[in-house]
Amino acid sequence: MRITLLSENFPPETGAPQIRLYEISKELIKRGYQVEVITAFPHHPNGIIPEEYRGKFYQFENYEGIPVHRSWIYPSPKGSFWKRLFSYFSFTFSAFYSVLKANKTDVIICTSPPLFLGITGYFASKMKKAKFVFNVADIWPESAVELGLVTNKQFIKMAEILEKWLYKRSWKIATATEGIQQYMMKQGKKQEDVFMLPNGVNTETFTPQEPDQSWINKLGFQDHTVFTFAGRIGYAQGLDSILQAAKILEMENIKAKFLIIGEGPEKENLIALKEKLNLQNLVFHDAVPVTEMPTIFSVTDFSIVSLRNIELFKGARPSKIFPALSSGVPVVYCGEGESAELIKNNHCGVLAKPEDPDSIAEAFKHCVSMNEQEYHELSSSGREWVEKEYSWKFIVDDLLKNINH
Repeated sequence: MRITLLSENFPPETGAPQIRLYEISKELIKRGYQVEVITAFPHHPNGIIPEEYRGKFYQFENYEGIPVHRSWIYPSPKGSFWKRLFSYFSFTFSAFYSVLKANKTDVIICTSPPLFLGITGYFASKMKKAKFVFNVADIWPESAVELGLVTNKQFIKMAEILEKWLYKRSWKIATATEGIQQYMMKQGKKQEDVFMLPNGVNTETFTPQEPDQSWINKLGFQDHTVFTFAGRIGYAQGLDSILQAAKILEMENIKAKFLIIGEGPEKENLIALKEKLNLQNLVFHDAVPVTEMPTIFSVTDFSIVSLRNIELFKGARPSKIFPALSSGVPVVYCGEGESAELIKNNHCGVLAKPEDPDSIAEAFKHCVSMNEQEYHELSSSGREWVEKEYSWKFIVDDLLKNINH
Protein backbone atom coordinates (compact mmCIF):
# COMPACT_ATOMS: atom_id res chain seq x y z
CA MET A 1 0.00 0.00 0.00
CA ARG A 2 1.16 3.55 -0.85
CA ILE A 3 0.40 6.24 1.74
CA THR A 4 0.78 10.02 1.44
CA LEU A 5 0.77 12.20 4.55
CA LEU A 6 -0.22 15.84 4.00
CA SER A 7 0.48 18.33 6.78
CA GLU A 8 1.54 21.96 7.14
CA ASN A 9 4.05 20.95 9.81
CA PHE A 10 6.82 18.35 9.92
CA PRO A 11 10.30 18.00 11.51
CA PRO A 12 12.78 19.59 11.94
CA GLU A 13 9.98 21.61 13.56
CA THR A 14 8.92 20.43 17.02
CA GLY A 15 5.39 19.86 18.28
CA ALA A 16 2.73 17.16 18.57
CA PRO A 17 1.63 16.97 14.88
CA GLN A 18 5.27 16.95 13.72
CA ILE A 19 6.28 14.12 16.05
CA ARG A 20 3.15 12.11 15.25
CA LEU A 21 3.71 12.24 11.49
CA TYR A 22 7.43 11.54 11.80
CA GLU A 23 6.96 8.50 14.04
CA ILE A 24 4.07 7.10 11.97
CA SER A 25 6.08 7.56 8.76
CA LYS A 26 9.11 5.77 10.22
CA GLU A 27 7.00 2.88 11.52
CA LEU A 28 5.15 2.46 8.20
CA ILE A 29 8.42 2.50 6.19
CA LYS A 30 9.92 -0.03 8.62
CA ARG A 31 7.00 -2.33 7.78
CA GLY A 32 7.60 -2.02 4.04
CA TYR A 33 4.94 0.55 3.09
CA GLN A 34 5.66 3.25 0.50
CA VAL A 35 5.30 6.60 2.28
CA GLU A 36 5.65 10.20 1.10
CA VAL A 37 5.14 13.39 3.10
CA ILE A 38 3.86 16.64 1.61
CA THR A 39 4.56 19.62 3.86
CA ALA A 40 5.62 23.27 4.05
CA PHE A 41 9.11 24.65 4.55
CA PRO A 42 9.96 24.67 8.28
CA HIS A 43 8.60 27.84 9.93
CA HIS A 44 7.04 26.92 13.30
CA PRO A 45 7.03 28.34 15.98
CA ASN A 46 9.10 31.48 15.33
CA GLY A 47 7.87 32.21 11.80
CA ILE A 48 11.39 32.14 10.35
CA ILE A 49 12.18 29.89 7.39
CA PRO A 50 15.72 28.45 7.73
CA GLU A 51 18.30 29.85 5.33
CA GLU A 52 18.66 26.62 3.33
CA TYR A 53 14.98 26.84 2.26
CA ARG A 54 14.69 30.58 1.62
CA GLY A 55 14.01 31.88 -1.86
CA LYS A 56 12.64 28.52 -3.02
CA PHE A 57 9.15 27.45 -4.02
CA TYR A 58 9.65 23.68 -3.82
CA GLN A 59 12.23 21.19 -2.61
CA PHE A 60 12.33 17.40 -2.42
CA GLU A 61 14.47 15.81 0.28
CA ASN A 62 15.06 12.55 2.06
CA TYR A 63 14.54 13.36 5.73
CA GLU A 64 15.98 10.53 7.85
CA GLY A 65 14.77 7.95 5.36
CA ILE A 66 11.38 9.62 4.72
CA PRO A 67 10.67 11.06 1.23
CA VAL A 68 9.50 14.65 1.85
CA HIS A 69 8.11 17.22 -0.61
CA ARG A 70 8.29 20.77 0.78
CA SER A 71 6.72 23.88 -0.72
CA TRP A 72 6.46 27.59 0.00
CA ILE A 73 4.52 29.09 2.89
CA TYR A 74 4.09 32.71 3.99
CA PRO A 75 5.14 32.43 7.67
CA SER A 76 3.17 34.50 10.19
CA PRO A 77 3.61 33.47 13.83
CA LYS A 78 2.33 36.61 15.56
CA GLY A 79 0.64 38.53 12.78
CA SER A 80 -2.97 39.65 12.55
CA PHE A 81 -5.74 37.13 11.92
CA TRP A 82 -5.73 37.99 8.21
CA LYS A 83 -1.97 37.46 7.98
CA ARG A 84 -2.35 34.04 9.61
CA LEU A 85 -5.14 33.26 7.16
CA PHE A 86 -2.90 34.21 4.25
CA SER A 87 -0.24 31.93 5.72
CA TYR A 88 -2.67 28.99 5.81
CA PHE A 89 -3.84 29.57 2.23
CA SER A 90 -0.30 30.10 0.88
CA PHE A 91 0.51 26.47 1.69
CA THR A 92 -2.97 25.18 0.83
CA PHE A 93 -2.27 26.23 -2.78
CA SER A 94 1.52 25.72 -3.02
CA ALA A 95 1.06 22.12 -1.82
CA PHE A 96 -0.66 21.28 -5.13
CA TYR A 97 2.74 21.53 -6.81
CA SER A 98 4.06 18.87 -4.41
CA VAL A 99 1.00 16.74 -5.18
CA LEU A 100 1.92 16.87 -8.88
CA LYS A 101 5.54 15.91 -8.10
CA ALA A 102 4.59 13.07 -5.74
CA ASN A 103 4.16 9.44 -6.82
CA LYS A 104 0.89 7.57 -7.22
CA THR A 105 -0.76 6.76 -3.92
CA ASP A 106 -3.62 4.71 -2.50
CA VAL A 107 -4.47 6.83 0.55
CA ILE A 108 -3.95 10.50 1.38
CA ILE A 109 -4.06 11.32 5.11
CA CYS A 110 -4.49 15.07 5.57
CA THR A 111 -3.99 16.72 8.99
CA SER A 112 -6.21 19.54 10.28
CA PRO A 113 -5.84 22.21 11.57
CA PRO A 114 -5.50 24.19 9.47
CA LEU A 115 -8.95 23.26 8.17
CA PHE A 116 -8.22 24.79 4.76
CA LEU A 117 -5.58 22.17 3.98
CA GLY A 118 -8.50 19.75 3.69
CA ILE A 119 -9.27 21.43 0.34
CA THR A 120 -5.84 20.32 -0.91
CA GLY A 121 -6.31 16.86 0.57
CA TYR A 122 -9.70 16.30 -1.05
CA PHE A 123 -8.74 17.50 -4.54
CA ALA A 124 -5.36 15.73 -4.34
CA SER A 125 -7.24 12.48 -3.66
CA LYS A 126 -9.25 13.08 -6.84
CA MET A 127 -6.10 13.86 -8.85
CA LYS A 128 -4.36 10.72 -7.57
CA LYS A 129 -7.49 8.50 -7.56
CA ALA A 130 -6.80 7.82 -3.87
CA LYS A 131 -8.90 7.53 -0.73
CA PHE A 132 -9.13 10.70 1.38
CA VAL A 133 -8.65 10.35 5.15
CA PHE A 134 -9.15 13.58 7.10
CA ASN A 135 -7.09 13.55 10.31
CA VAL A 136 -8.79 16.02 12.68
CA ALA A 137 -6.63 16.90 15.68
CA ASP A 138 -8.72 19.93 16.66
CA ILE A 139 -12.30 20.93 15.75
CA TRP A 140 -11.99 24.11 13.72
CA PRO A 141 -13.39 26.81 13.66
CA GLU A 142 -15.09 25.94 16.99
CA SER A 143 -11.81 25.85 18.96
CA ALA A 144 -10.62 29.18 17.49
CA VAL A 145 -13.98 30.82 18.30
CA GLU A 146 -13.95 29.56 21.92
CA LEU A 147 -10.40 30.85 22.43
CA GLY A 148 -11.41 34.23 21.01
CA LEU A 149 -9.00 33.95 18.07
CA VAL A 150 -11.76 34.33 15.44
CA THR A 151 -14.63 36.79 15.88
CA ASN A 152 -15.74 37.66 12.33
CA LYS A 153 -19.23 36.10 12.11
CA GLN A 154 -19.30 35.92 8.32
CA PHE A 155 -15.92 34.17 8.24
CA ILE A 156 -17.01 31.74 10.98
CA LYS A 157 -20.12 30.81 8.97
CA MET A 158 -18.05 30.18 5.82
CA ALA A 159 -15.54 28.08 7.78
CA GLU A 160 -18.37 25.99 9.27
CA ILE A 161 -19.74 25.33 5.76
CA LEU A 162 -16.27 24.23 4.59
CA GLU A 163 -15.85 22.06 7.71
CA LYS A 164 -19.09 20.12 7.06
CA TRP A 165 -18.29 19.85 3.32
CA LEU A 166 -14.91 18.24 4.06
CA TYR A 167 -16.31 15.84 6.66
CA LYS A 168 -18.95 14.70 4.20
CA ARG A 169 -16.42 14.08 1.42
CA SER A 170 -13.88 12.21 3.56
CA TRP A 171 -13.69 8.46 3.03
CA LYS A 172 -12.80 8.15 6.71
CA ILE A 173 -12.01 10.54 9.55
CA ALA A 174 -9.17 9.95 12.01
CA THR A 175 -9.54 11.84 15.29
CA ALA A 176 -7.06 12.71 18.04
CA THR A 177 -9.55 12.25 20.90
CA GLU A 178 -12.74 10.38 21.79
CA GLY A 179 -14.51 13.75 22.12
CA ILE A 180 -13.76 14.60 18.48
CA GLN A 181 -14.81 11.06 17.50
CA GLN A 182 -18.23 11.61 19.13
CA TYR A 183 -18.51 15.02 17.45
CA MET A 184 -17.97 13.46 14.01
CA MET A 185 -20.73 10.92 14.55
CA LYS A 186 -23.06 13.77 15.57
CA GLN A 187 -22.13 15.40 12.25
CA GLY A 188 -23.51 12.33 10.47
CA LYS A 189 -20.42 10.15 9.92
CA LYS A 190 -20.98 6.42 10.41
CA GLN A 191 -19.22 4.86 13.39
CA GLU A 192 -17.17 2.55 11.14
CA ASP A 193 -15.91 5.59 9.18
CA VAL A 194 -14.41 7.32 12.23
CA PHE A 195 -11.38 5.98 14.08
CA MET A 196 -8.81 7.20 16.60
CA LEU A 197 -5.34 8.36 15.58
CA PRO A 198 -4.12 9.74 18.93
CA ASN A 199 -0.84 11.25 19.96
CA GLY A 200 1.60 8.62 21.13
CA VAL A 201 5.17 8.17 22.27
CA ASN A 202 8.33 6.35 21.30
CA THR A 203 8.51 4.02 24.30
CA GLU A 204 12.05 2.99 23.38
CA THR A 205 13.35 6.58 23.49
CA PHE A 206 11.35 7.69 26.53
CA THR A 207 12.22 5.23 29.29
CA PRO A 208 12.82 5.64 33.05
CA GLN A 209 16.41 6.85 33.59
CA GLU A 210 18.74 7.65 36.46
CA PRO A 211 18.76 11.41 37.27
CA ASP A 212 21.25 13.43 35.22
CA GLN A 213 23.39 15.10 37.89
CA SER A 214 24.69 17.87 35.60
CA TRP A 215 21.10 19.16 35.04
CA ILE A 216 20.32 18.97 38.76
CA ASN A 217 23.45 20.99 39.54
CA LYS A 218 22.82 23.48 36.74
CA LEU A 219 19.28 24.19 37.92
CA GLY A 220 20.01 24.02 41.66
CA PHE A 221 17.36 21.37 42.21
CA GLN A 222 19.14 19.25 44.85
CA ASP A 223 16.93 17.80 47.61
CA HIS A 224 13.67 19.17 46.19
CA THR A 225 10.61 17.64 44.53
CA VAL A 226 10.85 18.83 40.91
CA PHE A 227 7.78 19.77 38.83
CA THR A 228 8.37 20.41 35.11
CA PHE A 229 6.19 21.96 32.41
CA ALA A 230 7.70 21.35 28.96
CA GLY A 231 6.02 22.57 25.79
CA ARG A 232 4.42 25.54 24.11
CA ILE A 233 3.90 28.48 26.45
CA GLY A 234 0.62 29.86 25.13
CA TYR A 235 -2.68 31.27 26.38
CA ALA A 236 -4.39 27.87 26.27
CA GLN A 237 -2.00 26.41 28.87
CA GLY A 238 -3.09 28.79 31.67
CA LEU A 239 0.37 28.79 33.25
CA ASP A 240 -0.29 31.93 35.32
CA SER A 241 -2.19 29.64 37.74
CA ILE A 242 0.90 27.41 38.01
CA LEU A 243 3.06 30.39 39.04
CA GLN A 244 0.48 31.46 41.63
CA ALA A 245 0.35 27.91 43.02
CA ALA A 246 4.16 27.80 43.15
CA LYS A 247 4.06 31.01 45.24
CA ILE A 248 1.71 29.35 47.74
CA LEU A 249 4.23 26.52 48.21
CA GLU A 250 7.10 28.98 48.51
CA MET A 251 5.30 30.93 51.24
CA GLU A 252 4.75 27.67 53.16
CA ASN A 253 8.46 26.75 52.81
CA ILE A 254 7.66 23.50 50.98
CA LYS A 255 10.70 21.92 49.32
CA ALA A 256 9.56 22.07 45.69
CA LYS A 257 11.16 23.48 42.55
CA PHE A 258 9.43 24.31 39.28
CA LEU A 259 10.91 24.24 35.77
CA ILE A 260 9.08 25.79 32.80
CA ILE A 261 10.84 24.83 29.61
CA GLY A 262 9.81 26.00 26.14
CA GLU A 263 8.81 29.01 24.06
CA GLY A 264 5.56 30.72 23.15
CA PRO A 265 3.60 33.99 23.04
CA GLU A 266 2.88 34.05 26.80
CA LYS A 267 6.46 33.54 27.98
CA GLU A 268 7.30 37.24 28.42
CA ASN A 269 4.08 37.85 30.41
CA LEU A 270 4.87 34.89 32.68
CA ILE A 271 8.45 36.08 33.26
CA ALA A 272 6.98 39.45 34.29
CA LEU A 273 4.54 37.67 36.62
CA LYS A 274 7.44 35.72 38.17
CA GLU A 275 9.20 39.01 38.94
CA LYS A 276 6.00 40.54 40.34
CA LEU A 277 5.47 37.54 42.64
CA ASN A 278 9.21 37.49 43.50
CA LEU A 279 9.23 33.74 42.86
CA GLN A 280 12.47 32.06 43.89
CA ASN A 281 11.41 28.43 43.40
CA LEU A 282 10.68 28.60 39.65
CA VAL A 283 13.08 28.59 36.69
CA PHE A 284 12.39 29.39 33.03
CA HIS A 285 14.57 27.59 30.50
CA ASP A 286 14.78 27.84 26.71
CA ALA A 287 13.28 25.06 24.62
CA VAL A 288 15.51 22.01 24.14
CA PRO A 289 15.55 19.49 21.26
CA VAL A 290 13.20 16.51 21.62
CA THR A 291 16.31 14.31 21.96
CA GLU A 292 17.13 16.12 25.22
CA MET A 293 13.69 15.54 26.78
CA PRO A 294 14.45 12.07 28.26
CA THR A 295 17.25 13.77 30.22
CA ILE A 296 14.84 16.49 31.41
CA PHE A 297 12.41 13.80 32.58
CA SER A 298 15.25 12.05 34.44
CA VAL A 299 15.47 15.07 36.80
CA THR A 300 11.68 15.55 36.99
CA ASP A 301 9.51 14.01 39.70
CA PHE A 302 6.16 15.19 38.28
CA SER A 303 5.25 16.56 34.84
CA ILE A 304 2.76 19.46 34.77
CA VAL A 305 0.06 19.40 32.08
CA SER A 306 -2.15 22.46 32.35
CA LEU A 307 -5.10 23.85 30.37
CA ARG A 308 -7.50 26.78 30.70
CA ASN A 309 -10.94 26.15 32.18
CA ILE A 310 -12.72 26.11 28.82
CA GLU A 311 -15.46 23.64 27.83
CA LEU A 312 -13.61 22.81 24.61
CA PHE A 313 -10.61 21.46 26.54
CA LYS A 314 -12.68 18.81 28.31
CA GLY A 315 -12.27 16.79 25.12
CA ALA A 316 -8.51 17.48 24.82
CA ARG A 317 -5.77 14.87 25.06
CA PRO A 318 -2.49 16.85 25.32
CA SER A 319 0.42 15.04 23.69
CA LYS A 320 2.84 16.00 26.48
CA ILE A 321 1.13 13.48 28.81
CA PHE A 322 2.61 10.44 27.06
CA PRO A 323 6.40 11.09 26.97
CA ALA A 324 6.29 11.85 30.70
CA LEU A 325 4.39 8.68 31.60
CA SER A 326 6.60 6.61 29.28
CA SER A 327 9.59 7.98 31.22
CA GLY A 328 8.03 6.82 34.49
CA VAL A 329 7.12 10.40 35.50
CA PRO A 330 3.58 10.82 36.91
CA VAL A 331 1.48 13.75 35.67
CA VAL A 332 -0.12 16.61 37.59
CA TYR A 333 -3.08 17.29 35.30
CA CYS A 334 -4.72 20.69 35.77
CA GLY A 335 -7.85 20.14 33.71
CA GLU A 336 -11.15 18.30 33.45
CA GLY A 337 -12.78 15.86 31.05
CA GLU A 338 -11.34 13.10 28.88
CA SER A 339 -7.68 13.29 29.91
CA ALA A 340 -8.50 13.68 33.61
CA GLU A 341 -10.60 10.51 33.43
CA LEU A 342 -7.82 8.60 31.64
CA ILE A 343 -5.24 9.62 34.26
CA LYS A 344 -7.58 8.76 37.11
CA ASN A 345 -8.66 5.40 35.66
CA ASN A 346 -5.08 4.37 34.88
CA HIS A 347 -3.70 5.57 38.23
CA CYS A 348 -0.79 7.54 36.81
CA GLY A 349 -1.13 11.07 38.15
CA VAL A 350 -2.71 13.68 40.40
CA LEU A 351 -5.63 15.89 39.35
CA ALA A 352 -6.28 19.59 40.02
CA LYS A 353 -8.99 22.03 38.95
CA PRO A 354 -7.95 24.15 35.94
CA GLU A 355 -7.11 27.83 36.59
CA ASP A 356 -7.49 27.28 40.35
CA PRO A 357 -4.20 28.12 42.13
CA ASP A 358 -5.43 26.77 45.49
CA SER A 359 -6.48 23.41 44.00
CA ILE A 360 -3.22 23.19 42.02
CA ALA A 361 -1.16 24.04 45.12
CA GLU A 362 -2.94 21.27 47.07
CA ALA A 363 -2.09 18.80 44.28
CA PHE A 364 1.57 19.90 44.41
CA LYS A 365 1.62 19.51 48.21
CA HIS A 366 0.16 16.01 47.92
CA CYS A 367 2.94 15.13 45.45
CA VAL A 368 5.67 16.44 47.78
CA SER A 369 4.29 14.43 50.72
CA MET A 370 3.90 11.21 48.71
CA ASN A 371 5.71 8.15 50.05
CA GLU A 372 8.03 6.03 47.91
CA GLN A 373 5.54 3.20 47.39
CA GLU A 374 2.71 5.47 46.27
CA TYR A 375 5.06 7.26 43.86
CA HIS A 376 6.34 3.96 42.46
CA GLU A 377 2.76 2.76 41.82
CA LEU A 378 1.92 5.92 39.81
CA SER A 379 5.21 5.71 37.92
CA SER A 380 4.98 2.03 36.95
CA SER A 381 1.27 2.04 36.06
CA GLY A 382 1.77 5.09 33.78
CA ARG A 383 4.65 3.42 31.95
CA GLU A 384 2.67 0.17 31.62
CA TRP A 385 -0.41 1.97 30.25
CA VAL A 386 1.39 3.92 27.50
CA GLU A 387 3.45 0.88 26.46
CA LYS A 388 0.24 -1.05 25.96
CA GLU A 389 -1.92 1.61 24.25
CA TYR A 390 0.15 4.61 23.11
CA SER A 391 3.33 3.20 21.59
CA TRP A 392 3.67 4.13 17.90
CA LYS A 393 3.68 0.44 17.04
CA PHE A 394 0.22 0.01 18.58
CA ILE A 395 -1.11 3.21 16.96
CA VAL A 396 0.15 2.18 13.49
CA ASP A 397 -1.40 -1.29 13.94
CA ASP A 398 -4.75 0.41 14.51
CA LEU A 399 -4.27 2.88 11.63
CA LEU A 400 -3.56 0.06 9.16
CA LYS A 401 -6.53 -1.95 10.39
CA ASN A 402 -8.79 1.02 9.58
CA ILE A 403 -7.35 2.08 6.21
CA ASN A 404 -6.99 -1.47 4.86
CA HIS A 405 -10.77 -1.96 4.94
